[in-house]
Amino acid sequence: MMFRGCSGSSQPVQLKYKAVGKSPELLAVYQAWFGSPRHISVGYSSHDPEVLRKQIRKAKDMGIAGFVVDWYGDREVFIDQSYALMQNSAAKNKFKIAMMYDEGDQEDGATDQVIADFTMFHDTYLAPNAPGRQAYVTYQGRPLIFVFPHGGHTDWARVRTVVDKWESPPFLIQENTPGPHPEAFDGFYPWISPGSKGWSQDGSNWGESYLADFYHTMADKFPDKLIIGGAWPSFDDTKASWSLNRHISARCGQTYKDTSDYWRKFFPADQVIPFLIIETWNDYEEGSAVELGLPTCGGESEPKSVQSSEKGSAPRHDE
Repeated sequence: MMFRGCSGSSQPVQLKYKAVGKSPELLAVYQAWFGSPRHISVGYSSHDPEVLRKQIRKAKDMGIAGFVVDWYGDREVFIDQSYALMQNSAAKNKFKIAMMYDEGDQEDGATDQVIADFTMFHDTYLAPNAPGRQAYVTYQGRPLIFVFPHGGHTDWARVRTVVDKWESPPFLIQENTPGPHPEAFDGFYPWISPGSKGWSQDGSNWGESYLADFYHTMADKFPDKLIIGGAWPSFDDTKASWSLNRHISARCGQTYKDTSDYWRKFFPADQVIPFLIIETWNDYEEGSAVELGLPTCGGESEPKSVQSSEKGSAPRHDE
């Protein structure tokens, strides 16, 4: 297999940021809103410390190193409280945690809102003396902050000037391939998507073309960015209040296997991306959870490891 370098040349891909070991560190996106009346009941509350402890233990048994927790600043007090509990629990249980910032969709004051939210997050959770700070995911000594975009009105260059003044400036990781101003972000990750072909009625389009475009673009044009892989087991938003009747079939667990391994097609064996994010740990409203295990042909989930079989803008809630 020929791995193409920048500008379509035949030079091997050389990543600026590579995995510490022989395979990406495995993280999983965590929805921290369960127990809130605004969301469906799943039999537990994200405010229950014992639930969090058991989830962490189960995730570790499945090969997951940490949770990437959705966070909205002070727009969602319930979720902020969940995040605080999870960061403390992660620290006590030798687990990791990172934040995925859900950008607001307002136009006026969008950038000021992000700066205020990031400042709040830094002072509460990333400051050296913050409770559970040692559990936060870092790479080369710097924390990772993931961004899930909504409105698209934020001036991220302004945000960058603010966070660069922190004692440990974060890696800002944006969804999808870089837009017109890639310099504002340090890295990029894919999110659940069928790609340009769109959703298939039977769910058979699991996103191969989307992932191919993402990894090819990153390997060919942005090997100097921090490239995060994405994997998902399925998608079914019929339980969500914002449902658009979208589906990706689990295909007896094959969808997870295919998505978790797909990055390998675009990078040489000695150029291992640093992280792979499972999307998601527990989003039952959009049918992408692995908390109960990976799907099997028998119709039940099997609670086995979700690590890759080899060693070594898309939908979400719309509130």
